[in-house]
Formats: sequence, C-alpha cells, structure tokens
Amino acid sequence: MAIVGARAATGYGEHIAGEFAAELAGRKIAVVSGAAYGIDGAAHRAALAAGGLTVALVAGGVDRPYPAGHTELLRRIAATGLVVSEAPCGAAPTKWRFLARNRLIAALGGATVVVEAGWRSGSLNTAAHAAGLGRPLGAVPGPVTNGSSAGCHRILREMDARCVTTSAEVCELLGLDVGEPTTPGERTDDTTRVVDALSSRAWRTVDDLARRSGMAPVDVSARLGLLALEGRAEAEGGTWRRAASATRR
Repeated sequence: MAIVGARAATGYGEHIAGEFAAELAGRKIAVVSGAAYGIDGAAHRAALAAGGLTVALVAGGVDRPYPAGHTELLRRIAATGLVVSEAPCGAAPTKWRFLARNRLIAALGGATVVVEAGWRSGSLNTAAHAAGLGRPLGAVPGPVTNGSSAGCHRILREMDARCVTTSAEVCELLGLDVGEPTTPGERTDDTTRVVDALSSRAWRTVDDLARRSGMAPVDVSARLGLLALEGRAEAEGGTWRRAASATRR
C-alpha cells in the first residue's frame, strides 16, 4: 500500500498515517512511501514500530540520504526493508526526479492513499499516476477550512478516489476481506487490552501479550506500534513493557 501526503503535515495527518501504516504492517502488508518529512515519515516510522516491512522510494541515489534529517530513518528502513531508486548512486535529488519517482510509488503500491495534501501538493502527482495505472485510489477527508486537506478533497472530486477513514477501508482498496469495519469504540477497547497486558516492570514478548490480551499476535504488534508512537510503550530486544511516562499518567 502506498501512503503519501504533505511534507508540512498536521498532527491530525501524521496520526492517521501512523495508524494506517501500523495496521497494514500488522497484517504483513508492505507500506510504500517517499521518505519525505510529514506524512511519508510518519508512515515509515509506524510500519517500523509495528515490526512490518516498509519501502522508501528516493529521488536521488540510495547512497545520498534525503532529506538529511531522515538519514537515520532511511538506515533503519534499509536494515529491514528496502530503499529504492532508479537514479544511479551519487545522483542528486532534483525536482524532476521527485516527480519521476512519484510514478514508481504509485506503481509499487497495489493501491494508493493520500492522507493529507495541499491544493498543489506533489502527492496529487502520485495520485494521478495511480489513477492512470488503474490502481485503487483513496483519500482521507479533513476540515474544509484547512488548506492541508484541500488536495485530498480535490482528489475525491476530480479523480474518483474513494473516501477512506479507517484502516479497514484502506485494506478494502487492496481487495482484502476484513469483515465489518472496526468502530472507534472497538479500537479503543483493543488498545486498552494491550495496555492492560503490559507490565510497567517486566518485559513481555508479543506472544505473551497476545495470550494475556486474548488477541492475535499481529493485532497486538499493530497496537504496540501505535502505543510506541504515543510514548505509552517501549521495546527492547523484541520484548515490550509499559513506558514509565504512561505509568505516571
């Protein structure tokens, strides 16, 4: 699944991107994005936190991390996933190469979701490529007064994209049968079950947490990834415990 969006993302956009990516990673679906700041970075980090596979399409050579602030993130992606470029090593990430790599993001994803985008965002270019390839296209709605969602509304209006608001709806774009959409209340209940299974002192494996919470290990992994992003859980050597800051709340 390709997840893309604005570099100047809002907290709302980054939260949604992280939630989608963690859920997809928990279902062993690779998350594809462009390693940029904002939505791209949030999607990559959430997929990594959930122990899933993520693929970064970069505009320059793979030996030239860009943006520089994501050097460590790209290193982590390369360690467990893929950093891909059609440009040769040493090539600089130029404007036209960013536009060219967008078609690869769209082609590599079985479907594309735009989480947040301005009216002229480069994410619209990725969306147009996905539509041109006949791939399923989704967009997340936002406040009509917020320019950060204007591009998503444009995609919904002009590119016949599907409105997606939950990870279940995102999975439907890939043709996966996920049953009834999960309600917000159910998501909260599952998160609470994982939090209750965590100890503030003892480190526990995902399988142990799955037994204690009565959930599938893949679903526990997805929740742990979200909890880690929120600072409510921490990992060490494949084991987890409740974060000290969460214990004090």
